[in-house]
Amino acid sequence: MKRRIIFLLNPIAGTGNKSRIGDLIEKKLTGSGADFEVHPTNAEGNYDAIRNKILHEGVTDVVVAGGDGTISSVVHKLRNTNVNFGLIPCGSGNGLAFCAGISKNPHKAIDLIFTGEPVPTDAFMINDHFSCMLSGLGFDAQVAHDFARQNRRGLITYIKQTYTNFIKAQPYHFEIISNGDPLSTDAFFISIANSNQFGNQFTIAPKAALNDGLLDIVIVQKMNKLHLLLAVLQQIRKGEIKEIRYKKKGVIYYQTKKLCIKNTNAAPLHIDGDPRPTAPDFNISVVPNAFRLIRPLRDQTEKS
Repeated sequence: MKRRIIFLLNPIAGTGNKSRIGDLIEKKLTGSGADFEVHPTNAEGNYDAIRNKILHEGVTDVVVAGGDGTISSVVHKLRNTNVNFGLIPCGSGNGLAFCAGISKNPHKAIDLIFTGEPVPTDAFMINDHFSCMLSGLGFDAQVAHDFARQNRRGLITYIKQTYTNFIKAQPYHFEIISNGDPLSTDAFFISIANSNQFGNQFTIAPKAALNDGLLDIVIVQKMNKLHLLLAVLQQIRKGEIKEIRYKKKGVIYYQTKKLCIKNTNAAPLHIDGDPRPTAPDFNISVVPNAFRLIRPLRDQTEKS
C-alpha cells in the first residue's frame, strides 16, 4: 500500500528554526515513493480540513513536528480516522518521544516513519480533556502556566520557572477516590501519567508504559521542602508502586484505570504540558489503545 503522509509542523514549539525541519521533510521525502504534504498546526485545534483529506484522499499517516501538547491536540481530533501517527520531537520537553524511544534528531525521527512500526498506544480523559502523555494538578501545572507566558521557550526557561515556583510552592488539598479507596491529603502536586516522565528524561512514573491499560498516579504530599527534593529524587530513581492506603507522608505511587479528584483549593491544571483551566472536580479514566504511534521496532535502538 502506497504511503500518503500529512506532516503537521508547529512553528512555535520549543526552540530553533522550524523551517529547517520543513526543508528536511521535503528533502528526505522527495523521491521516497510516498505522497506527502506539509501543513502548519492549528492553534485552535481545528483540523476539519485535515480530517476531510484523511477520509477522502487515502491518507495513511499523520506526522506531527512539535511537542507533547501539539501531538495530544492532533491525536484527539484525528484518532478515529484510522491513520497512524508519527512524531518529530521539537518541543520543550518531548516526554512522549522519550518514553516511546523516538529520537530527538529530526533525521532519525523522519527515517523512523518508514522503519518503525505503528503500536497501539493508550491515552486518557480528564473530564472532557484528552491527554496522551501526562497531566497534572498543582506545582508542575503552575510551572506550565507561567512557562506559557514567557517570551522565550526551551529547557533553560523551563528550569528557571521551575526554580522560581519551587521557592514559593505551597501544597493544595485533594480528596481522591481510586480503586474504591478514599484518600484525603495535602499535596504539592498530583501527576496522572501514561508516559513515564515529564520530559527531558525527568522520570516521574518509572513503571508507566504507553500501552498497559493503566494510569500511573503520583501524589507528592505535603512535607518539608528539603524532604520534598529527596523524595522526588528517590521517586525518579526507583518509584515503588504503593497501595493507596499508604499513610506515611511522602510520595504515593500506584496504578489504576480510573479515579476521581476533588480539587478543593483550585489547584492549577496542565494537560500534556499545556496550561488548561482548572475545575473543582475531575473524573479521570484510561482510554486503552486510543491511537497508533509509530515507534522503533522492538529490536531497534534509538538514541535521543
